[in-house]
Amino acid sequence: MRKLRIRTFTMICLFFVPTLPWIFFVIAHFMDTQTLSIANNHQQNETLQRHLTETIHMIETGTNKWEDPSWQNQLATLLQKTKMDVVIQSPTNSEIFRSNPERRSAFSSTEQFSVIEDGHLIGRVSVYLPKSNSVQMISALIGLLLAFFIVGVEMRRFLLKPLEKMSLAARQIAGGDWDVQLPSSRITEIAEVRDGFEVMVKGLEQSYRKQVELEEERRFVIAAVAHDLRTPLFALRGYLDGLEQGIAQSPEKVTKYVAVCKEKSVQLDRLVEDLFTFTKMEYLGMESNNKTLNFTYILRKSIDSLSPQAQQKHISISNHAVDDCFINGDSHLLERALDNVMDNAVRHTPSGGEVTVQCYKDSRKVIFTIRDTGPGFYSEELERVFEPLYRGESSRSRSTGGSGLGLTISQRIMRQHGGDLVASNHPEGGAVLTGWIPLPDPD
Repeated sequence: MRKLRIRTFTMICLFFVPTLPWIFFVIAHFMDTQTLSIANNHQQNETLQRHLTETIHMIETGTNKWEDPSWQNQLATLLQKTKMDVVIQSPTNSEIFRSNPERRSAFSSTEQFSVIEDGHLIGRVSVYLPKSNSVQMISALIGLLLAFFIVGVEMRRFLLKPLEKMSLAARQIAGGDWDVQLPSSRITEIAEVRDGFEVMVKGLEQSYRKQVELEEERRFVIAAVAHDLRTPLFALRGYLDGLEQGIAQSPEKVTKYVAVCKEKSVQLDRLVEDLFTFTKMEYLGMESNNKTLNFTYILRKSIDSLSPQAQQKHISISNHAVDDCFINGDSHLLERALDNVMDNAVRHTPSGGEVTVQCYKDSRKVIFTIRDTGPGFYSEELERVFEPLYRGESSRSRSTGGSGLGLTISQRIMRQHGGDLVASNHPEGGAVLTGWIPLPDPD
């Protein structure tokens, strides 16, 4: 459906208002005169005036013949040619002659005069002239009123009604009702406002839903973190109380208590750090410092940082990464993401196992995989492994020291760089985490 601009609609209305009365006037004129010519009106008026003068002269000069049938026939013939009618009355208002006994139209003009001779009233004469242009003028007035009515109806239909519906929709949205029906309009400006209003509504709805989701997630994170903090803090306080009260009397017990306290403090440090990073990315919109980086170098640094932990568990790390995998990204965030993935692999790989790292690139992206020889993921874990604070079954529980935020943070960092991180199981056993980052566009 073609749309109109407001100025075009206004011009059409301004053209329509005088046009419809003119059409009504012409139609009424044609029905009355059987011609569309209006230029002859002046000539017709002059002819009418001449006939009126002749008729009045005949009546005034023939006062002694008013009752003569022959004279009356002559007057009737003249009146028939001129389309006029006459009524002659005596001084006592009795009717002497009437050319047309039928009732005259209310739209006919009348000329009335008295005939006086030698100071005496002879009679009264009423001359009914042909129909004037009153019908045409009344038709034009009706056309004008109809034009205003039609313009008013169309203005309400195309302008006022859509605006009223959008006002009602705004009130519904303010009341929390997002399921609103926005009106359509054939006026371009109103249609554009409607489209912009619809975009705004969708944006507000998405923002509102996102805010609700974030609020629910915030409450869940706070509750889960409070529970996670309670366990190591309770253990840490218990061992510190033991040291304070002298329960650990031998050097071996003191060393054990101190080692446990150190381990719990490391767990607390990791949990707080992961929580801080997760909160910063989720709520503060962490901005990355994009630079051209060699992803292979960052991967190697992550492997080196986890090598001491792997050596303690007698786990070998195999690195099969190609060189010169250059990308655009934030080195700190990417290193944090890879550290989390590598830490997850080392923690869940049993003693004597192996972690295999691969990295290569195709025409559009850099792809890396980190595989461990641990128990892998259960089927229900694969759907929720990247959920915040999800740890799955006992083999991947809090006992391994994880915070439940590491893989979530890693996936969001990858997505922030335009890539992604997914989890799967290797056919020969063990978990496989596969990530990718797009290559920079060529200049």
